Amino acid sequence: MMTNLPDIDCILIGVNSAKTLARCIDSILQCDYPQEKLHICYVDGGSTDNSIETAERYKEMTVIPLNPEYPTPGMQRNAGWKKGRSPLVQFLDSDTVLDAGWLSKAVETMAADDKLGAVLGMRNEMHPEKTVYNWIGNIEWNGPAGKSDCFGGDVLVRRQALEKTAGYNEALVGGEDPELSRRIIRAGWNIIRLDAPMTMHDLAMSTIKQYLRRAFRSGYGFAAVRALEARAGSQFWRYDLIKIVIKGGSFLGSSILALLFLALAQPTGIKIITVLLPIAGLIVMLSPRLFRIGKFMSDNNLNRTDAERYAWHCSVVVLPQLFGILRFHLGQLLNKPLRNRRRNLGTDLSTTA
Repeated sequence: MMTNLPDIDCILIGVNSAKTLARCIDSILQCDYPQEKLHICYVDGGSTDNSIETAERYKEMTVIPLNPEYPTPGMQRNAGWKKGRSPLVQFLDSDTVLDAGWLSKAVETMAADDKLGAVLGMRNEMHPEKTVYNWIGNIEWNGPAGKSDCFGGDVLVRRQALEKTAGYNEALVGGEDPELSRRIIRAGWNIIRLDAPMTMHDLAMSTIKQYLRRAFRSGYGFAAVRALEARAGSQFWRYDLIKIVIKGGSFLGSSILALLFLALAQPTGIKIITVLLPIAGLIVMLSPRLFRIGKFMSDNNLNRTDAERYAWHCSVVVLPQLFGILRFHLGQLLNKPLRNRRRNLGTDLSTTA
């Protein structure tokens, strides 16, 4: 058992997060880490609901109200950690619940190795059974325990690592956590994922529109972070980006070509090729569903039915992701990056509050 436990700044961020914020704060106040060592800060990105009033009900809280025209998670996280002074910083999204034993485990791990810049654990969905989208999120939040190449929004970070890297990139609307991870690693620290519960998350995704929007933004994030990593000479996310472009581009590109050929009223032989083009592209896009069921079963501990369902997601998600990638590069060309609008941000609940 450690003595002289370090102080921790717990930084919560949100926009229009009144439905979930109190639950997140309560989970910190109920954890097994000494409460006098915890300093909780909520950074609001310009809410129009009563998120700020909810946070201000807690006397333990520091509340930082930001009112940017285009809020970003990095902007909020930076405002939070720079306000504090504790040697360790626990970042949390406002739609998460902290595991009661997480901070003690993470601090013990951090104390044993001064080269650790960040420690993360397992994030799981509260209600994966509610919708297929929640279920997919529950599969994809986590990676294997051990040395990790990046972290997500829930993570315990050494303040020295934040200071040395200047913290989050405030321009990014997605991928800001992995991007900071890479700079922390290049600055000489390691990142470890523990096989221990860290947070429960409430994705609360119930519509195809939400799913497509999230996939689009993930594609945009892949492209934005990959561009920064390429400039740094890193291969991070290179394969992931190429995979999306090949799978999504094969189907989209072949379909466009087929329509052009048909419009030109070419001879019969060309028309046969025209029909085959999108079929070939579709086979490439559906390769996870056609050829990787067994791998999904073994890697994710799924039965065949669930593996097939997950494979459909892995096959079709590349299309909205591809459009996100194209949006990033178009924005670069026209100097019009994707921006968050506050009216489009907020949290929902999978269950009644």
